[in-house]
Amino acid sequence: MTLNISRKLIAVLSILLFLSACASSRSQPDYTAFRNSKPRSILVLPPINDTNDVNATYGMLSQMTMPLAEGGYYVVPVAAMEETFKHNGLTLPNEIQDVAPAKLRSIFGADAALYTKITDYGSSYRVIANKTQVSAQAKLVDLRSGETLWNGSATANGSETGFNVSVGGGLVSALVQTAVSQAVNVATDKSWDVAGLTSQRLLATGAPNGLLYGPRSPKFGTD
Repeated sequence: MTLNISRKLIAVLSILLFLSACASSRSQPDYTAFRNSKPRSILVLPPINDTNDVNATYGMLSQMTMPLAEGGYYVVPVAAMEETFKHNGLTLPNEIQDVAPAKLRSIFGADAALYTKITDYGSSYRVIANKTQVSAQAKLVDLRSGETLWNGSATANGSETGFNVSVGGGLVSALVQTAVSQAVNVATDKSWDVAGLTSQRLLATGAPNGLLYGPRSPKFGTD
């Protein structure tokens, strides 16, 4: 009887280990194409704004260059990118992201382009809670082959930026606090700060499921 129980226990443990290994392998992205591509320069395209806030695209775009540069990549200057597209009659992010990779490569000479979509941006008022959140999805595409090298997403909210308004306890105080917080968030464009945190998380190098270190980083090739 004891032998049978032991065998069953071993069988169950084996199945659990197998399922755990399968889940782990699925959660780990495949970086084979990324490592083979070895992009040195990145063109950051204007993010598509899938929200109701007109400031979303530039709120994100203005803060996406820094984490990529710190990660070891040369990033095509945003001003030069915008001016080039404007001269070619392209001003909308959707139109710009529809340009063929080979064409982008011939114009800017970059190895890869970053395509981003903003799915949440701004402050929303709720009766006893105010929320500022920025969420975005991105993919890195090799402009030489058109192959997707990496996909990622990130979210950040106002409570993580260290700014809070406090006016005491109780329901009335909570309502006042929410109203004051909403007014301050709008007046100071708190979404911009949150977008900066989202950009850092989205484009972090060396993090789990993040971008690989670029060739200008002293950590290049270690991840």
